[in-house]
This record gives sequence, structure tokens and C-alpha cells, in this order.
Amino acid sequence: MTSNDLARRGLVLLGCGKMGSAMLQGWLSDGLPATSVHVIDPAPSDWLQATGVSLNAELPASPAIVLIAVKPQMMGDALPAIQSMASGETLFLSVAAGVTLARFEAVLGTESPIIRAMPNTPAAVGRGITALIGNARVSEEHMALAESLLQAVGQTVRLEDEGQMDAVTGVSGSGPAYVFHLIETLAAAGEAQGLPAGLAMQLARATVGGAGVLAETAEDSPAQLRRNVTSPNGTTQAALEVLMDAETGFGPLLNRAVRAATERSKELSNG
Repeated sequence: MTSNDLARRGLVLLGCGKMGSAMLQGWLSDGLPATSVHVIDPAPSDWLQATGVSLNAELPASPAIVLIAVKPQMMGDALPAIQSMASGETLFLSVAAGVTLARFEAVLGTESPIIRAMPNTPAAVGRGITALIGNARVSEEHMALAESLLQAVGQTVRLEDEGQMDAVTGVSGSGPAYVFHLIETLAAAGEAQGLPAGLAMQLARATVGGAGVLAETAEDSPAQLRRNVTSPNGTTQAALEVLMDAETGFGPLLNRAVRAATERSKELSNG
């Protein structure tokens, strides 16, 4: 399946909230014709209505791909709208958290190629990362198409088995919230040491954002970057002795947090 097939047969986007809008904006920017995109959304934004896509209209009988971007609790109402497309010729790509491949196969059939994906919210600024896993009907061509679509909003990685998706949820799916909380608490700590609230927040945002870019782009590992900024007996070392405490530090705390998110993901996936 090629990009020409996508433009010719069309793409159906089921749900166009924040994640769906971010992906659609990336596709249109990359040159996908708006006339090839069919969106079903009960409350379309002003931006969506101005894109020129086919909105809440008749859908193609056999589109190249159906991207399912509704909330998991809306899945029961949404899936019947696309069940007729499950002929084996259409690729289904879901970005709904906690909805397993088996659950989709129960509605769309085991002959349908289905890919489950877990993106994260930095997709809204083109800096997301998405993990993918497909069922037995998914070919390399299908995976390449899904990756090309999802790379419009960031990086992609392939999983070895679906069981890894819960840990992905705990690390990258929920991970942005951990970083946002780090910014909150770092700013609050600055305030506690006498900084004005606005200045403390500006420093915290820029520090975390800049460190993230450096960690992603530098050749050095995060561990080496940490060592680079830590002078013996200096201020950073004093702080790290607290953060790296084997029992009360950041490491064991984050390990418990990711484990809690992973376990909750398993619970949600099992219904």
C-alpha cells in the first residue's frame, strides 16, 4: 500500500480531538490532499471545519486506512460505524489507550489487519513518540504506512509483543504528566527559596525543556550529561545526593509511579 493508494482510496479518521487534530494537521502539512480525508466527529472544531476534509458525510466503502482516535469509553458506539469496512482490504489503526487487538478483532474480524498504537501528547507540537504493534494480518507494508502517518507527529517504535504496551503506557504514554509535575514542583521549590512565582516557573519550564532537547540530541548518555554538570562537592552534587538516595530518592519513587501506571493499564485492558 503506497501513499498514492492512500490518496486514491482515502483515509477515514474516526474522532478528531486533540490527538486526531494533531495528526491531521501533520498529514495535511505533508501533502495529503484534504479531499482524501473523511472525518467523523460529533463536535467538530472551527479549525477542522476549515480544513476542507469531508466531514460527517458518507464514507468510502473500502478506504486504505481507518484511524480510530475516539476515547476508549466511546468505542462501543464508534466501532459499528466502520464494521462494514472490515473486508480485509482496509487497515485499521487505533490510538485508543487500553483497547486490545483482541477486542478490535471481536468486532472487525481476525482477517482485518489491525494496528494498535500508543502516542503521547507532545504529538501536538510534532515531538511525540508512538509505539506500534500489529495483529497477525499486518504486513510490513501495513506497518510502514502506519509509521509514515504517525511520524507526522514525532518518532515511532515497534514493539515485539502486545504485552509491552502496558509498560509503554507507563513510560511514554503517561510520562509527559510526570514531566509537567516535575516543572510544577521545581518551580514551587524555587518559590520556597525566595524566588517570585513567575520567575520560578519561567526558570523551571526553560530548564526542563532545554534539558530534554539536550538529552535527545546529544551524543552523550543522560548519565554522562548528568556527570558533566556535577562538580565535585558543588551545588548539583548536594542536590543529587537527595534525589539519588537509594530509598527515598527520585529513582525508587519513579519506579513505583511507572509500576502503578503499568498495572492500571493492565486492569483497563482486561476490562
